Amino acid sequence: MSAASSDPHPPHGSVRPGGRTARTRAAVIEATLDELVRRGYDDLTVEAVAARSGVHKATLYRRWSTVDGLVSDALDQAAEQPWQVPDTGGLASDLRALAQQIATGFTDPDHGARPTALITAALRSDQAAAALGRFLRGRLAQATPLVHRAIDRGELPEHTDADALLRALAAPLYYRLFLTREPISADLADQAALATLAAATAGVFTTR
Repeated sequence: MSAASSDPHPPHGSVRPGGRTARTRAAVIEATLDELVRRGYDDLTVEAVAARSGVHKATLYRRWSTVDGLVSDALDQAAEQPWQVPDTGGLASDLRALAQQIATGFTDPDHGARPTALITAALRSDQAAAALGRFLRGRLAQATPLVHRAIDRGELPEHTDADALLRALAAPLYYRLFLTREPISADLADQAALATLAAATAGVFTTR
């Protein structure tokens, strides 16, 4: 769905961008992510993003206003990307695959630095934190069918709370990544999956 506008640089969030506006947005977000990895949130500036993206800083100030607006839009763009939720045919393997997917997303040597820097930045900004909340709620909604399939197969109690289960799976990984700043591994992801599976099948996440 799209909406027309006479302004080639509409305010962030007003329309879904297309054409030249979409290319501008993509270039700016790419530059924002690169600068976040290179400088961190504290040293991120609109001027540096403008220089890296090749987009005039007046355009950035008009559309995104601040570095918080840039970080927020990077998260909103991430939320728009498709996510392939595991569907292996069984709950145990689905949870393990999902936990490994989360871990790999942050530890991959070629791509992990960007999402790590983006979420770290969002924890420093109220505006970006709101965008992070939207992103995470969207991801939870996309993963909900994994739990519903398990209920239909008889692997989980009928009234299992999908959100609670999925949050429990991700929580130990995010705790290490963004609170204690400890390394995470495939073994930790498997441990999170097994612990969540045991709790879920025991009815811990059942609503009453």
